[in-house]
Amino acid sequence: MYQRILVATDGSELSARAVASAIDLAALTKAELIALKVVPLYPQSYFEGGIALRPDEIQRVEQEWAEAGQVIVDAVAQAALAKGVRTKALTVKSDVVSDAILDVVKNQHCDLVVMASHGRRGIRRLLLGSETQQVLTHGNVPVLVLK
Repeated sequence: MYQRILVATDGSELSARAVASAIDLAALTKAELIALKVVPLYPQSYFEGGIALRPDEIQRVEQEWAEAGQVIVDAVAQAALAKGVRTKALTVKSDVVSDAILDVVKNQHCDLVVMASHGRRGIRRLLLGSETQQVLTHGNVPVLVLK
């Protein structure tokens, strides 16, 4: 059925439910699990919401974010291992979460994506966007969305 399942997580309680479902599905289908956390880049301008920092400070902040992201995906890998699921724990730096997810889907040859959705509507959806919607719209593999 599935050979390689990507689960995108941000470490939130909502995404933890998606992670649990992805692990169970991977165990059931004997698929490999790719646990992915997309780590943002530090905003480089005032208009992006950033504070002017020296390049070495920006590098330090981004490194901290990457390490925190790695902790999240390593925890997913540990939970998957406990259920006998082979797992790769990946972090990717990007400002566009959906593009990063789709790149990993392509590069890792995933045949299913598991994600959570906040279910935002109206102006909140317009302002905050929907990474899940972008993956659904622009991806070419099935996406299992959990709310």
